[in-house]
Amino acid sequence: MSARATLAGRTEAERLVRQWCFRRGPTGLFGAEIEWFCAGPDGDRVALDRLGAALGTHAPASIVPGSPAEPLPGGGVVSVEPGGQLELSSAPESSTAALLAALAADEARLRTMLRLHDIRMLAGAAEERRPPQRLLRLPRYDAMEGRFDRLGPHGRLMMCSTAAVQVTVDAGADDAEMERRWAMLHAIGPALVAAFAASPRLAGVPEGRWASQRQRTWLALDPARTRPLSYGRYPAAALDVPLLCIRSADGAPSRAPDADVTFADWLDGALDDTVGRRPGEADLAYHLTTIFPPVRANGYYEIRYLDGQPGDGWRVPVAAVAALSASPATVAEAVRAAAGTEELWVDAARDGLAVPELRRAAVDLMTVAATAAAPTERPPICAAERRCRAGRAPGEESP
Repeated sequence: MSARATLAGRTEAERLVRQWCFRRGPTGLFGAEIEWFCAGPDGDRVALDRLGAALGTHAPASIVPGSPAEPLPGGGVVSVEPGGQLELSSAPESSTAALLAALAADEARLRTMLRLHDIRMLAGAAEERRPPQRLLRLPRYDAMEGRFDRLGPHGRLMMCSTAAVQVTVDAGADDAEMERRWAMLHAIGPALVAAFAASPRLAGVPEGRWASQRQRTWLALDPARTRPLSYGRYPAAALDVPLLCIRSADGAPSRAPDADVTFADWLDGALDDTVGRRPGEADLAYHLTTIFPPVRANGYYEIRYLDGQPGDGWRVPVAAVAALSASPATVAEAVRAAAGTEELWVDAARDGLAVPELRRAAVDLMTVAATAAAPTERPPICAAERRCRAGRAPGEESP
């Protein structure tokens, strides 16, 4: 795919977005990405060279140039976020049990490797004590920091001080199923944000208590880039997101112009005098990696709105989302369970389960998920249902 192969115009670009982002096929595969913070013996952030040494042949090339970046025994691949957070991305699995087992095995392997270098993996969604500090110096993150800093403090906090649980599910076999699944994943979003809100404290955040400070950062850092996108308008809306980076002839990203020039503007010639060329397919593919809606289409669907969980609690949202996505029947039940809460993104992040409608929807969704889940995954989902009914956040002890 050559960046020099100039796109003919907006119509072609929208067609390619639809083709790349919404890939038809049978449903049944699941994946997840889990993030952890890292700390040395003194509690400080871990230097990237030290982290790379601990990861050995599993280290990503972003911190150890030339590394083979071998998958872990369970198939997961390791990457590092700007603030030194460790991310484990699973291989796709055809059952939730297999996915959870592979992730757990790879997590255990990571903890063992890091422990040998006096590095601890810390579960959670937000840095409560350490201020934001960017360790990973790459052009992409330079551009992100430059863009987000113009808009406020939340971008730097998101990049360096938060951690998430992401779940991926297949898009669907045809347009109708893809749209239904897309709508469901958005409809349940606010209730699941409330159900798994686990970051009331975040060092460096502006004043104000929120149930999910991590989700607060996403809502505020760059609304044009992070707002929910509808299924039908996804290609057009993606082109109307301001450019974050423009790739040079050698493929390296660099900062975009200070003005809010969108990809569509670039197509129309807005950067002819400064960049000297119109965008090609590679530019479009890269631009799609710089939009961060709550659900992102990447051939499959990435659910990006869940807080990192305390302890090994990441298993519960992964199992719950997989169960809710398991069949057309569970998709329809989930939509009914979330009815009336679909737009309460801010309420969910700010007040969590204290909002009666969100608590009711969270309880109902956990009930649907527990019913649909395999027997081995049912107990922790049922425990989450009882926790939500009591209005308690993840990790809070029962009275």
